[in-house]
Formats: sequence, structure tokens, C-alpha cells
Amino acid sequence: MECTFHDRLSTRIMGSSSFCIWLLLIFSVISSNVLTVYAFQGNYGVNYGMLADNLPSPGSVVTLLKAAKIKNTRIYTADHEVLKAFNGSGIEIIVGLGNQFLTEMSVGEDPAMDWIKDNVQPFLPGTRIVGIAVGNEILGGDDHELWEVLLPTVKNVYSALEKLGLTKAVQVLSPHSEAVFENSYPPSSCVFKEDILVYMKPLLQFFSQAGSPFYINAYPFLAYKVDPVTIDINYALFKSNKGIHDPKTNLHYDNMFEAQVDAGYAALEKAGFPKMEIIVSETGWPSKGDDNEPGASVENARAYNHNLRKRLAKKKGTPYRPKLPMRAYIFALFNENLKPGPTSERNFGLFKPDGSIAYDIGFTGLKDSSGPPSPVPFQVLGAYGWVGSSCTLLLTACITLLLLVSDS
Repeated sequence: MECTFHDRLSTRIMGSSSFCIWLLLIFSVISSNVLTVYAFQGNYGVNYGMLADNLPSPGSVVTLLKAAKIKNTRIYTADHEVLKAFNGSGIEIIVGLGNQFLTEMSVGEDPAMDWIKDNVQPFLPGTRIVGIAVGNEILGGDDHELWEVLLPTVKNVYSALEKLGLTKAVQVLSPHSEAVFENSYPPSSCVFKEDILVYMKPLLQFFSQAGSPFYINAYPFLAYKVDPVTIDINYALFKSNKGIHDPKTNLHYDNMFEAQVDAGYAALEKAGFPKMEIIVSETGWPSKGDDNEPGASVENARAYNHNLRKRLAKKKGTPYRPKLPMRAYIFALFNENLKPGPTSERNFGLFKPDGSIAYDIGFTGLKDSSGPPSPVPFQVLGAYGWVGSSCTLLLTACITLLLLVSDS
């Protein structure tokens, strides 16, 4: 039978409609992920502390990070000048909700909502804020009143994000020190301290439901500082050494960093959270220290950070979690001259305040720390790069096809 114009048109419409349906399905899948920002790109990040009176401008810091190809950073406040400077950079950033705010935030959702509306929401999506760190090293610290308010604060912050439709974009987390552990040697023996577990377990339960990893500050330097006689410094610095053997798991460790991470996994497993991922929120080595801080030197700082960077770049896991690549934020971007405490606290920086390198681990320092930031190559595409552009192209193609069919 001869095909009529009407039949041909119907066939064209059906074919075009089917194609458009496929396009729209692809679009829906892509667009559903546009608001989902993973809290870590790759395996390497850096903590950008600002307790100093001689640091480069935030714009210059963006230039420095982009030159070093560092895509993840964490700040300890919600500094608006920093958040503005990071707009369009593509660098993912975790902002800190300071310990001093926790008591106020714990009483209800409104204070958390106000804080987010002031310090997070206005900067999205141009500034890629991917996490809010609620407090720092609360459990295991000396202020037991903060132990009580940590979980209520976390819940209120998450609830506020949920009402604003931001839970897929902004993760809620809370970094811990190794003081939360009863012991960590050998790694398989690690458990949370009993008095802390009462608070830790419900916190972990909430983070498990929210999909947040366990963030731990792991410092081989601090362990070596306490016991330099027993601990082989080569073991702490990723250098050649005989390592340790864990008799329970029959695993061998040739560096303390991975042993500390696996100790965390052992504690999580015993607490009932064997599938929770660990991200190291702080680790580093100082280039200078006091007389009673053995190991604090430029040579050791360079060795630790260089070897750690190489280890993370392999995208491999720990002996106990070999299929889960290690991810870590290095402490810190700069030496901070206003930090209290021993000399080491002011000398963890990969870079000096003028933007030059503190020691060579493969990064390039700023040529001119007072200059403006370099242009952002993907600024036109927005904070979500090719994803937003692809969505636009798909929609345009679909609409064009429908118009062509209707004109026929």
C-alpha cells in the first residue's frame, strides 16, 4: 500500500518523539546529578587555615591552588571573602561551623537555618561548598558539654539543609581526633573509648543514614613526638623500614598513616559500622618545632608530605580496606603565625605566607602573591562544568526537533 503524507508525518512524529523521549531521559539522569556534589575530587586535599596576619589574599590562594591542581580544600570558618574568591574556581570547599556555635545551634533548627542562609546558601552554586564541618575534635576533647550538643547540632544543620533542598549538594560531617580511640596498636585492636562510645554511636548512626563518611585527624608526627624511642621514624615517614605485623589480621604495615586509618576502620567495625568510609580530615608534618618536639624539621616535613602525596596518587586502599582508595586533607596550606601552642603548630604549612613553597614536594609557589587571581577557564560553564552545558544542549536539540516536526 502506498504511504500517504499523513502516514509519513505520523512516522516522523513518532520517530522524533521517541528520540526526544530518549533525550529527555538522558537529561533527567544528568540533571538529577547536577545538585549532587561529591565531597572529594580525587584523593588529595588541603586545609586552608587562616590564623595568621600575613597571608596572601583569598584570590591569590585560588591561583595557588589551581596552579598546584588541588581541587579540595577545607576552611575552619565560613569566611565570606574566601567564599567569594572561590566562586567559579571549581575547587570544592568544606566550611567549618566553629565549636563556639554548637550550643546555640543545638537548641533548635532556626539558628542553624539562619547560619546556613547567611554563610552557605548565598554562595551556591558558584562556590562549590560541598560540606559543613560541625565542630572540630569535639568528642575526645575536654569540653564535655559540647559532647552533649554535638549530635543535636548535626541534626539541626542537616534538617535545615533538607528544608532548603541542599542535602544532595552539601554534606554534614564532624572531624575527630585520635583521642576518641582507646588504643590503636595493633590496628585490629582499636576500639572507641567507652565514655565516648555513648555519644559516638548515635552520631555514627545518623551519619550512616545521611551517607556521610567518618572524618579523622591522623598525625603520625604526634605519635612519634610522644614515643620517639619505640617508634621508628622511617615507619612514620613512609621510608624503608621493617614495619609492623598485626597478628589478628595477619596484615603487614610499612607506614603508620595506613595503620592509623585501619585502626579507625577496626573501631567502626566493632561499633557496628563496617561499611562506613574513612576520610582523613587532617594529616601533616611540621617543618619546625621546639626542643621537645623530636622529628620536626624541614627534611622530615618534606619526606612525609612528598611520600604521602605519592601514596595517595596511587588511588589504592589500606591493607584492611584495599579496595577503598585513601583520601586525605593535608594540614596545612600555610604556616600560621598566630596559632597558639608549641612552635610546631605554626609550621605545618606547605607554603610560606608569601605564597612560595616551604619545601619542594612538586608544587609551584605563587610568582606574585599580591597579584590578582588568574582567569577561571570554565567560568562560562558555571560551577557544574560540562554537566550544565550538556543539559542545555540536550534540551535545545529536543525542542529544535519538535519545532521541525510541527513545521512539516
